[in-house]
Amino acid sequence: MNLAELKKLIEMFDNSDIARLSLKQSDFEIKLDKQPGYIQSTPIVNTQIIPSESSIPTQTISSTPVSSSGSEKGDFITSPMVGTFYRCPSPDSAPYINVGDTVKKGQTIGIIEAMKIMNEIEAEYDCKIIAIEVNDSQPVEFGSRLIKVEKI
Repeated sequence: MNLAELKKLIEMFDNSDIARLSLKQSDFEIKLDKQPGYIQSTPIVNTQIIPSESSIPTQTISSTPVSSSGSEKGDFITSPMVGTFYRCPSPDSAPYINVGDTVKKGQTIGIIEAMKIMNEIEAEYDCKIIAIEVNDSQPVEFGSRLIKVEKI
């Protein structure tokens, strides 16, 4: 569950007549209660609870990318689906691409596993890899920035 979904859930909870809400998905669990001061959650790795102005908690999930470009501008290869991103074809193999590599249109840059199906992600154009924005084995969503590139 991403931050936008959590905020929407909390907003809907806050505007409802429901006094308590408990939600569990895989390794993530959140419990909401309209009683002031009540916060209980079982977070996944790299999760932080950030207090908001209301008594309802807000939660963000953060991760450190392999190589951060430090810029929000530029061209990116984005995820076409929700799943888990892998940089290598197998755990003991070399990554498909590294920062500084030049790739051709149609070349595989990674894999996204969705529902036990491995989907190869290909470069949409000839480009140079500027930064890898996600870690190996990191969950990604539709539209997540995977690789920052410079078109050639």
